Amino acid sequence: MRHNKKFNHLGRKHSHRKAMLANMAISLIMHKRITTTLPKAKALRVYVEPLITKSKEDTTHSRRVVFSYLQNKYAITELFSTIATKVADREGGYTRIIKLGNRPSDDAEMAFIELVDFNENMAKSEVKKTRTRRSRKSAPKAEATEAPTEASATEEAPAAETPAAETPVAEAPAAETPAE
Repeated sequence: MRHNKKFNHLGRKHSHRKAMLANMAISLIMHKRITTTLPKAKALRVYVEPLITKSKEDTTHSRRVVFSYLQNKYAITELFSTIATKVADREGGYTRIIKLGNRPSDDAEMAFIELVDFNENMAKSEVKKTRTRRSRKSAPKAEATEAPTEASATEEAPAAETPAAETPVAEAPAAETPAE
């Protein structure tokens, strides 16, 4: 019985699955993004994220532990130097899986798996300008309800044109203060 054995066996024996995941992890570390099937990508995420967490602490012990999983000294060097410095402030979630659709030959679900901090295009799109709930249409309605005067129209126009025009706006309240 397979009680509490939840991970995906991927249709392979233990040794084949272990070797396949190690090779995929090495490719992911070296290339920062690989294309594979969706179940393999999900299994790889479970396999590689603890290794990336382990690489944050650059000690001999952690290098030996990660080497026991990967068996590739170039990947270990890349992981502990480049990747560990980029993910140092991240608590987890080092990888992203993006579904690509189905493969034409056998209709398998395909996906990218990539390291989050190494995709500049996604990093740019994540820093979006947040939009407020107020729309611009409501602001002119508020001005239309008020009775506009010539003084308010002349004060608003120069302020909108240049930042240097802020000085006359600041002088206007000072002139009104003695009159009161």
